[in-house]
Amino acid sequence: MKKINPSIPKGTRDFGPDEMIKREYIFSILKNIFSKYGFQNIETPTIENLDVLKGNYGEEGDKLLYSILNSGDFLKNQKLLDSNTNYKDLKSNIANKGLRYDLTVPLARYVSMNRNNISFPFKRYQIQKVWRADKPQKGRYREFCQCDIDYVGTDSLLCEIEIINIINSIFNQLGYNNYTFKLNNRKILAGISESLDIKNRFNELCISIDKIDKIGNIGFEKELSNQNFNKKTINYLIEIFQYEGTNLEKLDFIEKKIKKSKLGLEGIEDLREIINLIGENDEKLEIDFALARGLAYYTSSIFEIISTKTNTGSLAGGGRYDNLTEIFGLKDMSGIGISFGIERIYNLLEEQKLFPKKLTQPLRVLVTNLNNDVTKFSMNIADQLREKNISTEMYIKCSKLKKQLQFANNRKIPFVVIIGDEEKNMKKVTIKEMDSGNQKLVEINELLNILNLK
Repeated sequence: MKKINPSIPKGTRDFGPDEMIKREYIFSILKNIFSKYGFQNIETPTIENLDVLKGNYGEEGDKLLYSILNSGDFLKNQKLLDSNTNYKDLKSNIANKGLRYDLTVPLARYVSMNRNNISFPFKRYQIQKVWRADKPQKGRYREFCQCDIDYVGTDSLLCEIEIINIINSIFNQLGYNNYTFKLNNRKILAGISESLDIKNRFNELCISIDKIDKIGNIGFEKELSNQNFNKKTINYLIEIFQYEGTNLEKLDFIEKKIKKSKLGLEGIEDLREIINLIGENDEKLEIDFALARGLAYYTSSIFEIISTKTNTGSLAGGGRYDNLTEIFGLKDMSGIGISFGIERIYNLLEEQKLFPKKLTQPLRVLVTNLNNDVTKFSMNIADQLREKNISTEMYIKCSKLKKQLQFANNRKIPFVVIIGDEEKNMKKVTIKEMDSGNQKLVEINELLNILNLK
C-alpha cells in the first residue's frame, strides 16, 4: 500500500476539541443575540450553480470562485487543448457548479425560490463555511466559516440601527471594546463619481477605494494614476478621504462637494437619519467616505467593524442591496445584511486572552470500568447521571484504575466515579475530585446531589 504524507491544503485548518469549545462559545453568543432580535436560522447547499454565483461579486470576486469539474468524462466533447485555447471558455464548458463564495447570494437565491413560503420582511441568520481561491495569509483563509444576518424585503433604516445595536451587544458580551463601526453610503460614492464625470468607472473606482486601508493614500494615488485617472480627480478624492471632523461635519462637507448629485444627496440624507436615530454622541460610530466595500451588489448603506487596537482587518462588514434577487426574477426586494469574520474574531479573542478561563466543559464525569463483574453496574450509574443531564463518559475497556485516572486528567474531566467490587456490593460509588484529589464513598443519591451542586 502506498504511504501518503498526511497534510491539508494551504488556507484550510483542522479544529481540535479545545478550539471547538472556544468557537462554540462565540457561536452561542451570536446565536443568542440574533434570536433575541427575531432572526431565524437557515442553511443552504455547499455547492451552487455557477450561473447563480457569477456576476455578483465583481470581476475580482469572480476570479476567486472555486469551480467544480463536471462528473464523468468532462473533456469528451472538448477540442484538443493547444496554445490558442481560451481557459475561460474551457472552464465554463467543463464546470457548471462551484463552492459558495459567501452566504448573501445563496440567500437571494433561496428567497427567490421560496418567496411564497416566506413572511416578509424576512430576517435570517446563517453560520456555514464558504470558500475563496485567495492567497492564504494571517486572518485570510481559503476555507472559513462565515456568519451572516440579513433583512430581506424592507428598506427601513431601522435595520441599520438594529445592526449597530447588535454589534455593540456582541462585542460587549465578548469583552472587546476597542472597535469602530465605520459607516458610509454607496450613493455618496456614486455622487462623487458623478461630480467627477466618471460614472462609467464607478465599480472600478470602488474596488480601488476598498484597498486604501491596505495600501494607504500614497498607494491609492499610485493605483489611480496607473489606471489613468487624472491628477484633478486624484486630488479631489484624497481631499475628501483625508477630511477630519465630527460625523455631522463630514456630512456638511461632502454635501458641498456633491450638491449637484441627486443620488449623492439621498445617501447623505440616509446617513443623517441614522445618526439622528442612533445618537450623535455614539463614540463607536464613524462616517468614513473611504469605505467602499468592493462587492458589486451593494447599493446604499455600507459598513465595517474595525479593531482600533490590533491590525486584524475587518471584524465584520456588510451593507444594503436593492436588486440582488432581481436576477432570479424577484423584483423590488430590498435587503441589508452584515457578515461576521468568525476567524478574525477568534484570533482576536485568542491574542487578547479574552476567552473565559473556564469555558463550559461538556464532559463532567468519567465512570470507571475496572473489571467485567462491575461493568453492568457502572453502565447503570452512567445512565442515571445522563438522565439527570450530567454529561458522562464511561471508560470503554476494562483497565487499571491508574490508566483511567490518567485518561480523565488528559481530558480535563473534573470528576471520576470509581466503582470496584466493594462499591458494587455496597451499591455505592467512590467520587474523586480530580483538582483536589479528594475522594469519598457515597450513596447514589448523594452522588447526584454533589454533582448538581458543583
